[in-house]
Amino acid sequence: MKPPGWADKIHGHTVPAEGPYHVQVLHEPIGVAGQIIPWNFPLLMFAWKVGPALACGNTVVLKTAEQTPLSALFAAKLLHEAGLPPGVLNVISGYGPTAGAALASHMDVDKLVFTGSTDTGKIVLELAAKSNLKPVTLELGGKSPFIVCEDADIHKAVELAHFALFFNQGQCCCAGSRTYVHEKVYDEFLEKAKARAMRRVVGDPFKKGVEQGPQIDSKQFEKIMKYIRSGVESGATLESGGERFGSKGFYIQPTVFSDVQFKELDEVIKRANTTRYGLAAGVFTKNTDIANTLTRALKVGTVWVNCFNVFDAAIPFGGYKMSGQDREKGIYSLNNYLQVKAVVTPLKCLAWI
Repeated sequence: MKPPGWADKIHGHTVPAEGPYHVQVLHEPIGVAGQIIPWNFPLLMFAWKVGPALACGNTVVLKTAEQTPLSALFAAKLLHEAGLPPGVLNVISGYGPTAGAALASHMDVDKLVFTGSTDTGKIVLELAAKSNLKPVTLELGGKSPFIVCEDADIHKAVELAHFALFFNQGQCCCAGSRTYVHEKVYDEFLEKAKARAMRRVVGDPFKKGVEQGPQIDSKQFEKIMKYIRSGVESGATLESGGERFGSKGFYIQPTVFSDVQFKELDEVIKRANTTRYGLAAGVFTKNTDIANTLTRALKVGTVWVNCFNVFDAAIPFGGYKMSGQDREKGIYSLNNYLQVKAVVTPLKCLAWI
């Protein structure tokens, strides 16, 4: 059974204080929440942002990505038809340097929430600081490690590694794009991972059986092809893919590079953490001690053990380091949209007889 929602459970506290005082801590709506969502999961990002903001009693101005404006507009229309008062939820469409920058720097916006690239997140943070020092929640990029230990279920690990990387055409902030495999099972894993990538069905996503559609646009297509070329030029071994799929559209062959293995836990922990990102990680092992060691050593916001991309509205999501700040979903998301106010009232002293 799903846990109950938070909308009717937001409350303050009464806290003890030194001396004859009654102290209340109130949690109040922060005001106008400006929200900027990306194109890779437009309806999901709409829900993650709008839900907690409205539950906390705020009004919302949400900017869609220029590539995907329609789902948010339609969802907002449904909410208004369901009885949401006019002006509570406002959706605007436009480009980042114009509409996004205007929202981030607006003096009447009390809170800003952004999901997107780390470079753009820096710009958003700067604009917010230069305007009214509005607090900012950021969910940014990732370069997530996917660690396969020597005792892992290789068949399952291969399938999940495939899913972790290629889900949504690889357009996922927490994609498991750095796979580390223990040297004892490396060869077996590599052959199976290569074969699985070559079996992946690329094509029209509206056709039955197709696993992978096109990239979102030409800009992303060219960026990915540039990364592939960089991998080849850097000396990595290209095991499969690496080329455009078909003669038209923004399709890319499922691509696998090799020669990333490890021998000791300390080694893989160091390599996994040697990045400016810290959004997520995958750990595959049957050994509880190893799992506990890795989950506590990895500097990331989410660790999936023998699974990957498991999301739930109750599970907090966010990153360490340059993958962002604060958390979304669950009780943690409420903190993004509430102000804390202390109310201190003297108590009249009574003489006891």
